[in-house]
Amino acid sequence: MLRLSAGTLLALGLWPGARRAEGAGHSEDFSFIAVNDLHFQSERCGPWFERVVRQMKASEPKPAFCLMSGDWAEHGTAAEMGAARDAFRELGIPVQGVIGNHDYGAAESRADYDALFPGEINYAFEAGGWQWLGLDTSEGHKAKGTKIQPHTLAWLDEQLPKLDKKQPTVIFTHFPLGPLTPSRPLNADALLERLIGHNLQAVFSGHFHGFTERTLGDVALTTDKCCAISRANHDGTPEKGYFLCEAKAGRITRTFVEVKPA
Repeated sequence: MLRLSAGTLLALGLWPGARRAEGAGHSEDFSFIAVNDLHFQSERCGPWFERVVRQMKASEPKPAFCLMSGDWAEHGTAAEMGAARDAFRELGIPVQGVIGNHDYGAAESRADYDALFPGEINYAFEAGGWQWLGLDTSEGHKAKGTKIQPHTLAWLDEQLPKLDKKQPTVIFTHFPLGPLTPSRPLNADALLERLIGHNLQAVFSGHFHGFTERTLGDVALTTDKCCAISRANHDGTPEKGYFLCEAKAGRITRTFVEVKPA
């Protein structure tokens, strides 16, 4: 029998691990928010994020939680990250984030990030009968030509055997994992190959400020326009916002929601 390597499967856009989850596990129907690249840095940002959060809170159906795919801040200071964190605490639902390259401080220290977001480097949680993996794909301040660091791959090697392969699973990262996406880490395939055989359904990422979608089999790997008033989109589009997502019958659909300036 001809067996294709994991790298070949990814190159061909094939993903043998994703399966429709009807009858596999006990996943629920719920909604959630996916947002990326806040870049909090100036006095304009406070009122802007009050507006963003107020609009998120009015979402129907009511989201169960929020994923934040990195770059809370622009300069990685405790003041910037703390202000962004406090703004999103007003959502009144769990906010699960990952570190972005702009969340490192002086000398590429992540001490302030670790203090403000303890345990949010590489971690897993369950919600709605789904498995969620927040993964660190950063390499200090570097913005391109990056590699996912060994501690993330080692964490995956340790944790993946503990997960239910049939349970629908979502990954969220800062750097994009979709093939041919701008600023994709050079060793992104090394991470994705570890998930072959698992019921991976979606990957949400940031860093590239613009909508992209790549597919591996049934798995959608996306980036979104940024949600920053202080930074532009890399694809030249003017809209700022976030995804409002629905998980239903083991699958995820998403809708871009624009937030307009006052």
